[in-house]
Parts: sequence; C-alpha cells; structure tokens
Amino acid sequence: MAFYDNFRLLMIRTMVLAFFLSHCASEKGPNYSFMHEATTAPLVSFYDYIVVGGGTAGIPLATTLSEKFNVLLLERGGSPYGNPNITTIEGFAAPLADLSPSSPSQRFISEDGVINSRGRVLGGGTSINSGFYSRAPVSYVEEVGWDGKLVNESYQWIEEKIIHTPVLRQWQAGFMAGLLEVGVLPFNNVTNDHVVGTKIGGTLFDSNGTRHTSADILEYANPKRLTVLLNANVERILFATKGKSKPATRGVLFRDSEGNLHRAYLKSRKSEVIIMAGALGSPQILLLSGIGPEQHLKSLNISVVLNQPNVGQDMKDNPMNLVFLESPFPVEASLVGVVGVTRSGSYIEATIGTQLNDLFARITDDQRSRRGVFMEKFDGPASTGHLELRNTDPTDNPLVTFNYFQDPDDLRRCVVGMGETIEVIESRAFSRFRLPNLTVTDLLNNVQNTPLNFVPNRSNNYTSLDQFCRDNVLSIFHYHGGCRVGRVVDEDYKVIGVKSLRVVDGSTFNGSPGTNPQATLLMLGRYMGVMIQRERTGNH
Repeated sequence: MAFYDNFRLLMIRTMVLAFFLSHCASEKGPNYSFMHEATTAPLVSFYDYIVVGGGTAGIPLATTLSEKFNVLLLERGGSPYGNPNITTIEGFAAPLADLSPSSPSQRFISEDGVINSRGRVLGGGTSINSGFYSRAPVSYVEEVGWDGKLVNESYQWIEEKIIHTPVLRQWQAGFMAGLLEVGVLPFNNVTNDHVVGTKIGGTLFDSNGTRHTSADILEYANPKRLTVLLNANVERILFATKGKSKPATRGVLFRDSEGNLHRAYLKSRKSEVIIMAGALGSPQILLLSGIGPEQHLKSLNISVVLNQPNVGQDMKDNPMNLVFLESPFPVEASLVGVVGVTRSGSYIEATIGTQLNDLFARITDDQRSRRGVFMEKFDGPASTGHLELRNTDPTDNPLVTFNYFQDPDDLRRCVVGMGETIEVIESRAFSRFRLPNLTVTDLLNNVQNTPLNFVPNRSNNYTSLDQFCRDNVLSIFHYHGGCRVGRVVDEDYKVIGVKSLRVVDGSTFNGSPGTNPQATLLMLGRYMGVMIQRERTGNH
C-alpha cells in the first residue's frame, strides 16, 4: 500500500512540475506564438497598450508591459531571424546596401547630402548595427533626471539577456595596443560603463559570432498578453476631438502588406498609444496624424489636431569621419569591440573584414579581409537641423537636414578627433596592420577620392583636416531629436497637449548618450515599461 501511495505522490509531483515548466518556459524566436504577419490581424481590435515600433526601445517596453497588460506591438518591417546578413558578423553592412522595399534597412539621404539609414525590421537598429554596447555617462543620466537606481536595474536586465563580451583577436588587440601607446588612458579592461580611456565594451554578438537583437528579448514576454504584428505600417494615430479640452488618443490606423487597413483601439481611458518609431519615424507619425507646425500640415492638406511647432525641430546627427586602411595580410572579420574615449570627447573605433567597405567600392573577398576602417565621432553635437514631411506617404522618408558643422565648435572637435585617430594609425603597436609604403596623407587622399556622400563642392584632394571633416562627413546612424523632452513631450514622455499618447525613443534626446546610444535606448524601453506599470498600478 505504501508503494502505491508513494507512486501516486511521485506522479502528482511530476504532473505539477510539468505544468509549472510548460507555463514558465520562455518561447524562442523565431517561433514566437504571438508573432504574426499583419495580414492575419482582425480589422478592428482593442488593447491596453499599443506600441508603434518594434525596435531597440520598443521591444523591451512591450515585453515589460506584457507582464500585466494586453499589448499590441506594431513593426513596419519583417523578422530578423534566418537572415545571415543580420545574424552574422561577416554580413554586417549588407542590409545597408540593400535598397529593395523589403530590405531590413531603409536608406535616406539628408538634405546635407549625407547617406543615412533607418531600421525596417523587428529589432530595429539592433538588427543592422555593429552591435557595440556601452552605457550612457552618469552625468547624462543625472542631467535627464532619470531614477539612477532603476536605470542601473534596467541596464542589467538588458545585459543579462542579450549582451556579451567580445572576443578580441589580432585586429582589435592591435587597435587597443595603439590606443594605449598614444595615451588614451587609463586602460579600463572590460566594462559597459562610460569611462574616459581605452576599454572593451559589450556586444550583441556572442562568441560564435551570432547576433542577438532586441527581438530575442521577446523570449521574456507573456505570450498570452502580447501580440506582435510584422509588416504593419502605421498610417496615423486616431484621435477624438469633439467636445474635448484637448485631443484624446483612441488608437491607430495601420496597413498590412496586402494594402488592407486595420484599426487598433485603446480599451480604456488608462490605456495609451506609445510611439517608438525612432528619430525619423516618430516625428513623421505625429506630423501625419496632425500634430506639428500648422502651416506645414495645411500645405499637405493634413487636418490639424494640435498646432505644435516643435515637432521635427532640434534634429541632430553626430558627424563621423573615417580612414581606410589595408593590412599586408588577411585578418579575421571584426566589428567594434574596443573603443577609445579621449579626454577631448572623441570616440575612436575600428573594424575590418565586413561588408562595410562594399558600400563605397566593389572589392573582392581577399580585399575585404585586408580592408579595415578607423572611425571617429565626438559627443554632442551642437549643430541642429529640422525634419518635415516630403509627402503624406508613411512608407516614404521625410525630409531631414542636420546642418553638419553649422556650429564652428563641431568642426574644431572633428579636427581634434581626427588628429587623435591619426596618432593611433601611426602608432608602433598598430604598424603591422598598415602597408608600409602608404603615408597618412596617402590614406586621407584615398578617402577624398572615394565617393562617400553627396556633399556640395566636395574636393578630390586632401589639403587640411578642416576640409577633410567637411568633405567626407558621414553618419554613424546616431541621429536624434525631433520630439524633444520639454518641447514636444514632458518628463514622463507624454505628448504635451494630448491625452493618452507618449513618445519614447531617440527622438526625445538632446544629445547622443556616450559612444553609442544603443544601450541607453534598450535601457529606456525597460525603464519606461516599469515606470508605466508603477504609474498604472499606483506604485510610483
């Protein structure tokens, strides 16, 4: 009898354990049960929260909110899974050269003549960037006014899920030695913190060279409360204005890949639409929805919901300059793993063996394994521009001007940063990776002779670093602004003058945080997800 009692107890325990595991085991991408093509969506649906933009910040926010609420996440692109140009180091930059309508990257050219790109894929920038991860400076967090404790907890939440320590091989090791030789000190070893000196940061790529985008964070979502729709282009936000003291957000109108329109509505007065479409997409959606400068909206026959002259203003992009190097011997493909943070506020990075070079010239596989790139940018910048609609097509790019080097101090800082970069290139520690017969002037002239952009009056000959910075300015895709805190949104990222609408992404930034904004955008998604939960449940 005791045997049967023990056996029955064992079976009960086994069934309980199986039930527990089946309800707690996370789903793995790309086989998320809650991820669907927008064509399968109902024509009308209702949610507690509607998140527009499944990118760097949007995914951690939607994942966090799904712990307690029903969430719809709308992504205008497709899935990152199964595409080697996204998942491998060697494939990096291939999406940037893909100009097809289904490309995970959508190219745009600013009115300054600089080629740029925006994500059009689940994971956003984390699916197409170089993967480098570094936190914002502590001073940045304090200036913005975020809760420092929750910021650190949110960074850690992200890092536990998708961030890895890069494997340093010969190229990155030589670059690091060069930085230290020329005095980019101290050596800070491996750290995700923003610190002056030379450091090894974090990366989205694991030790096998496989990328882990923000889409992997969806493994931690509640599959019963989250719906992710792919290839869902939001046409506009839906508002109720009649009899209202200020516009009340009701939902969004979106179109699937077959051209069908769908309406997603908010379930209650406490529900919200959260725009997280990036520094181009978020101001563009507000403008298309009737929130922006009145005269501009009327010129395109868009009904004005709220005259908000600051939408699309204060656009900034950190200017980047680069130098091509050719190694005497083939080197393994390497993305950014080491960064030099100088006391002047410059950030110096280096890559080799990727398809980044293919953007500028047709090269063979052997040439690619020898061709490296040194990149320099500085914090800030001070120069500002603006964004406006080109037309009313939500799939088209808006017109954007960044006014690179409009502020003279930006040009001065570029010259200083390029001087520091040249010192590293000329260091003894890095000399084995340079063809000995090419001088720095030869290297700079090589850049001048490469069609990098469409900047007017560009010269083909190097004469000075001032001219080099202007002629060869590129984007490192860290553009921001357009929905600034205090001008378009308040400190809780609620759109000023509108009910139940927030914008939470890089469009709200006044400056790019640290060497790379990726870490801070990932953190911000988690951070605001927690803050909204607290606000909703009264645990602020």
